[in-house]
Amino acid sequence: MNIAIWIIIAVVVVAILVFAAIAMRRRKEAKLDLRRAEAREQRDLAQVSELEAQRQTAEAEERAARAKREQLAAQQQELAAARSRAAVDDLRSRADQVDPDVEPR
Repeated sequence: MNIAIWIIIAVVVVAILVFAAIAMRRRKEAKLDLRRAEAREQRDLAQVSELEAQRQTAEAEERAARAKREQLAAQQQELAAARSRAAVDDLRSRADQVDPDVEPR
């Protein structure tokens, strides 16, 4: 009878150890699944951030190109204004040369 009790105790202990090992493995797998899910979320956030950064870069490049076009247009307008002023000065000079009432300089 003594041996039967020891055998029963040994079977119960082994069963407890097996159940504990199974529970630990499941807990470990659950932790791994949680870490995998967290990694997926981090990757998704990184992708969203990267897309936002690309959008901002594209907007900045577009703004820079627009500013460059505006700068070139302003320079062209300045040159046209300078040509107009030169033409005005030439016309005034000719008018002064032709006008008998204007004394030569």
